[in-house]
Amino acid sequence: MGALTIAAYDEIADWYENQFLPTSTPGDPIGIRASLARLLGTGAEPVLEVGCGTGVHAAQLRELGWSPMGVDLSGRMLAYANGRLPIAQGDATRLPIGDAVLGAVIAMMVHTDMPDYPAVLREVARVLRPGGTFVHVGVHPAFCGGFADRTDPAAVIIRPGYLDGHWTKQSWTTEGVRNRVGASHLPLPALLQAFLEAGLELAGFAEGGGPVPTTLSMKAVRRRAVRT
Repeated sequence: MGALTIAAYDEIADWYENQFLPTSTPGDPIGIRASLARLLGTGAEPVLEVGCGTGVHAAQLRELGWSPMGVDLSGRMLAYANGRLPIAQGDATRLPIGDAVLGAVIAMMVHTDMPDYPAVLREVARVLRPGGTFVHVGVHPAFCGGFADRTDPAAVIIRPGYLDGHWTKQSWTTEGVRNRVGASHLPLPALLQAFLEAGLELAGFAEGGGPVPTTLSMKAVRRRAVRT
């Protein structure tokens, strides 16, 4: 973990755990759980969650048969994750894991928190065994971001900015995470290209939320040979 790397979530960890999560809409309104279950499926081996935060997805992973473990940059978020799953503090662009040792990796609603997500994808490919599975569940790059006003869910307004690829704290709501820690945006083609260049072969997709999707999820498989 480099000295210049900053854990933005350290500043909001208490709010996230004690206020944001308890007041979130119950159930699975934007399809996070459904997408994870559909694309990852059941398993019986370790699965690494990159950017695990407070460990809120560990219980579902166990329900699916997996043995979850997590890596996150924020020590204060990991303080809440401790006890929910085995954890390590680390930078997602330099995972503290050996080459080709894991059968599955997931990233849950975190790619906009990671300024160099293409580098994260390369690390995911490095730690996956050939044929291993990566599941990305994230905000929808076409319908979410500083350019999208979702005040009226029935008529989302898309303003200029989608094509730019930028970091911003601009958000349609003051009750969420993005106006507090900001978000990095990748247009959809750039996001998909980053998967391919990392050596991850796209194998499945899902959208969640409505009437305009909020999440876009993807399943990818590490190719037998990964370019270095």
